Amino acid sequence: MSTEMPPGDNSIVANGISTNYLEAGSGPPVVLIHGSGPGVTAYANWRLTIPALAERFRVLAPDMVGFGGTERPPGVVYDLKTWTDQVVGFLDAHGIERASLVGNSFGGAIALRVATQHPERVERLALMGSAGVSFPLTDGLDAAWGYQPSIENMRRLLDIFAYSRELVTDELAEVRYRASIEPGIQEAFSAMFPEPRQIGVDALVTPEEDLARLPHETLVIHGREDRVVPLSSSIRLMEVIPKAQLHVFGRSGHWTQIEWAEKFNQLLNDFLAN
Repeated sequence: MSTEMPPGDNSIVANGISTNYLEAGSGPPVVLIHGSGPGVTAYANWRLTIPALAERFRVLAPDMVGFGGTERPPGVVYDLKTWTDQVVGFLDAHGIERASLVGNSFGGAIALRVATQHPERVERLALMGSAGVSFPLTDGLDAAWGYQPSIENMRRLLDIFAYSRELVTDELAEVRYRASIEPGIQEAFSAMFPEPRQIGVDALVTPEEDLARLPHETLVIHGREDRVVPLSSSIRLMEVIPKAQLHVFGRSGHWTQIEWAEKFNQLLNDFLAN
């Protein structure tokens, strides 16, 4: 598994925030919205997904504010409104009227809020291990949001995120740990989801009456053994969103896009192209 940082990072101002992003391919636009673990970047989440989608689509993957190489303006409020407005501003800055959104975990909650508040801007919606409905805080999510930087803590977190221990290498733990201690990153991360962290889960919720009005074809994907966001979250999304379909990967944790990369990419490609 490659852990090298990619060439060709770009920057654009999205709703007043200088936003770092990756771009590849051409065709209908697809925006990938990453999750919220420590040391997360768009590249860390989507490094195996971007090349596969770029064969058919214009793929854009921003670092959400508080993560990666994106600017962290003084006084920025880390909440769902800020991240939602950043995604809409990102589309505006690129002159994209309508795009498909793919959201991972916390990124799924952002995608859902964009889709409910700006349905005309969204073509199709794909949600992977997604937040966005209410569920009791899991031990795994509590550990992730409460992370204190050390290689040992990062290794323990990676064990929670992945079902397969083969993915959790010393190299990956080192790379993710180093990313988590870049200047300003841990300060931003610890400010996002303070205790009691159930409040953080609930702050990412979009009301079910709004979800029930979504007009978009929606693909919901989850790992059966996910210890961070429970499978029940995706089952509920499938039940509430009118045009939703659910695909569950067995023997998969919170990293479906990595643990089942080839099948995940095929599933996502087929859905977005249909």
